[in-house]
Amino acid sequence: MKLSPHAALLILVSTTGFVVQADAQEWTRFRGPNGTGISTAKGLPVSWAENGFAWRVPIAGASHSQPVVWGDRLFLLTALDNGNERAIICVRKSDGMELWQKSYPLPMARLGNKNTGYANTSPVVDAERVVACFVSNDHFWVRAYDHAGKELWSRDLGTFVAQHGHGASPMIYEGNVIVTNDQDGASSVVSLDARTGAVVWKSPRASGLNPNIAAAYCTPITHQRADGTVELLLTSQSHGVSSIDARTGAFNWDSPVFDKRMVASAIVAGDLAIGSCGSSAGTGNYLSAIKLGGKGNVGATHVAYTLRRATPYVPTPLFHEGRLYLVSDAGFASAIEAATGKEIWSERLPRAEFFSSPVLIDGKIYCASTKGEMIVLATGDSLKELGRSSLGEGTHSTPCVDGGRIYVKTFTHLVCIAGK
Repeated sequence: MKLSPHAALLILVSTTGFVVQADAQEWTRFRGPNGTGISTAKGLPVSWAENGFAWRVPIAGASHSQPVVWGDRLFLLTALDNGNERAIICVRKSDGMELWQKSYPLPMARLGNKNTGYANTSPVVDAERVVACFVSNDHFWVRAYDHAGKELWSRDLGTFVAQHGHGASPMIYEGNVIVTNDQDGASSVVSLDARTGAVVWKSPRASGLNPNIAAAYCTPITHQRADGTVELLLTSQSHGVSSIDARTGAFNWDSPVFDKRMVASAIVAGDLAIGSCGSSAGTGNYLSAIKLGGKGNVGATHVAYTLRRATPYVPTPLFHEGRLYLVSDAGFASAIEAATGKEIWSERLPRAEFFSSPVLIDGKIYCASTKGEMIVLATGDSLKELGRSSLGEGTHSTPCVDGGRIYVKTFTHLVCIAGK
C-alpha cells in the first residue's frame, strides 16, 4: 500500500514521538531535523583526498556558526572587527559565492574562554524567512530577513550576561520563533511571531543555585507527549533537562540534578531525554537520562541512570537504533545501550578533540575535529574508523547536510564535500 506524504508523516509522529517538518529541506536549524543530527542523505564519501572539496571559500571574520539551508542558499553568521560587528551571510550552495551580507555594529566585552567566539549560533530558516540572533552584553537582537536579504523585523530582548558569550540557536515551531535566553542574569524562553516579531509568550526561567553557570547553550527540540500535546525539551544548569508546552510556554517538568554548566542540547532516546553537563577544565563531566512524562520537579524520581566516564560537555550525542553514540570533547567515542546506560564500547580516538556535535549520515557517524579532520565511524558493536580526511583547518562548527553534500564552517572558510 502506497502512503500519502501526509499519512507517512502521521505514522512517523505517532511511532517516534518526534514532531518533524513536512518538507524536503533537511538542515534548516542547528543539528538538522528536530535537532537529531540525523540525515537521510546517501552516497556521501567517508574519506577524500587532500583538498578534495567540491568547493572551499573564505568567510570574513570568525565564527563557529553551523550553516542552514533552503533551496539554493546557505545562511550562516560571522563576527567582524574582533567581535564588535556581527553579520549574517548568504551564499549559493552550488559554489559558495556570496549572494548578500547584512552586518551590524555590536560592541562586546572580551570573552573569558578562548574556545568560544562572538558568532557561535546558527540561524533558522523556513520557506519565507531566515531568523538569526545577534547578542552582546547590552543587546539581544532577534532579526528576520527574506531569502533575498531584506530585513523583515527585529526585536531586542534586552541585556545578556554570560562568561562565555551567547550560543543558543533559535528554532521555528508552528509559525513561531522559539528563542532560549538562559543566562547568568534574568532568564526566559520567548516565542515570537515569525511574521512580525511580536511576543506570543514568554516563559520565565530560574537562576538556579549557582547563577554564574546559569547561562546555557541548548537549542530546543520538540517531542509529542502521551496526551498529544507537544513539549519543548531544553537543557540548563538551573532546570536540568526540562519541558515546557510548545504552544503556550507553560511549565511541565524539570530535573535540576546537574551541578555544572549545560552546553549540549537535549535528545530523545526512546522514553528518555538525555542531558549532559561539564566544565571547560574537562573534569567532572556527566550525562543523565531522564524518564519522559513527569510533572513538576522530577529530579528525585525520574533519573534512569547517570554516566560519569567519557561523556561530552559541548558535543550533543546521537541516538540510533537503540543506542547512544557519544563523542566527548577530549576525543573519546562511545556506544551506550540507551535504555539501560550499559557501555557497549568506548575508546579514545587518536589526535582528536571536539566542540562540534557528531552527525549521522546513512548510518555512519561524521565527527569534525578541532584539529581540522573529519573522522567517520561505523555504528555497531565495536569501534571502527571508516575514514579520516582533512578539512583544511580546524573547526568548532557542526556539519550541515543537504542534497548529497556536507557543508562545514571551519575557522576561516566554508567547505563543501560532495558524493560522486
